[in-house]
Amino acid sequence: MSGHFSPEQATDPRTFWDARYGERPKIWSGAVNRVLADTAPGLTPGRALDLGCGEGGDSVWLAEHGWQVTGVDISATALERAREVSESRGLEKEQISWQQMDLAEDFPAGEFDLVSACFLASPIHLPRAAILQRAAKAVAPGGTLLVVSHAGAPPWAGNAAGHRHFFPTPDEELATLDLQDDAWDVRCAEVRSREATGPDGEPGLLKDTVVIARRR
Repeated sequence: MSGHFSPEQATDPRTFWDARYGERPKIWSGAVNRVLADTAPGLTPGRALDLGCGEGGDSVWLAEHGWQVTGVDISATALERAREVSESRGLEKEQISWQQMDLAEDFPAGEFDLVSACFLASPIHLPRAAILQRAAKAVAPGGTLLVVSHAGAPPWAGNAAGHRHFFPTPDEELATLDLQDDAWDVRCAEVRSREATGPDGEPGLLKDTVVIARRR
């Protein structure tokens, strides 16, 4: 499949995201999210849930660092690529598994020592607040919740970048999560900057809203 598929053309989220991933053989870099890579080494590996795992970069990294990972995405196309990457890296089914799921309708069962939701967003309908609150409930006692979102548009996006996107502040993200004070320790709620390269090779500084919380 080629060409750009706009949100207006989508009949449902699965159609949109399969078409989006079908635009190119590879959408994402495959590199681990920097915040996850900075956070996970301070945790004891256990069961991890990667929500909106896409082509599997974060999930594969976690599995290679001792975690038992469940990667979840709505796109069958993305998950097939993720599965190919994990198999090429020699990861076994006991180390990493993939689930196709519309998180607006369903959610993985069980509790996890790490629940990661990095850049969980969509240009079409996504009940993000409800999903993130379910993500928090899936964190096991002593486990960690990691939520990363864009805090602003990239400098190469132009003035129209904010029309369809919501860029939450740390306070807004905490309000969305609705974490109970007596059940959670919020370790981090801040905006972080990172260097990145635009589609035409131009360098830029991106800002992310990061929330890290530990269930007591």
